[in-house]
Amino acid sequence: MLTCVAQAGWAADAATTPALRITSGFDTSTGTYGTSQTTTINSIPVVVAVDTGPWTFKLALPYVRISGSGNVVPGVGKVRNVTGASTSASGMGDAVAYAVYNLVNDPSRQMGIDLTGKIKFATADADKGLGTGQNDYAVQVDIYKKIQRTTLFGTVGYAMLGSSSTLVLNDVFNTSVGASYQLSEVDHAGMSLDYRQKASATGFDQRELMGFVSHKFDRHWKGQLYVVKGFSDGSPDWGGGASIGYAF
Repeated sequence: MLTCVAQAGWAADAATTPALRITSGFDTSTGTYGTSQTTTINSIPVVVAVDTGPWTFKLALPYVRISGSGNVVPGVGKVRNVTGASTSASGMGDAVAYAVYNLVNDPSRQMGIDLTGKIKFATADADKGLGTGQNDYAVQVDIYKKIQRTTLFGTVGYAMLGSSSTLVLNDVFNTSVGASYQLSEVDHAGMSLDYRQKASATGFDQRELMGFVSHKFDRHWKGQLYVVKGFSDGSPDWGGGASIGYAF
């Protein structure tokens, strides 16, 4: 979740964002994901972003700990119907690389459109249940429009999830809509509603509501808090976290 929250939080400052940003924090979620057991997923991600002209390049790498059902994979949810005992594992998660192109930046109308390509590299240990063991590829379009103190934003994306003989995953559409409100020169608050199709025949779609607040301590430091409520078996029942970012 941290990557998405960080992206939404920086969007309002895109015109003045320095060339390099580093963000880290803590993310936690818990839910049953349609199984008989509660699964808790904790992660400590590090996100590095570089801006150059209309392009932004990002790399995210998390450290992940998961405890609960062995049928649940982080980022995917329930992947099989086999009954098993609770498991616990930790280690590096999947690295994700982003290339974002600012297609439209219209200050007069206070709106913009970004095109994003994303690759999830299978760096997580699939034998421990920390990932699928396959690369994923995704594209998405982000649109945002500022109206006085409010920034409206929306996303439409498509992900091609890697499959294997032991784990068959579907390609999925995802979408989100939300708004961020400028409380002051240094504070923002907002909400977003996210949806993604189910990734496997035994899984469920994802429907989540996220609320977040952010604060700029100075021109370099920025912090965020967020909470997530899931409304389907494909999503966690609850989640949340915090992040801190430094802009050079």
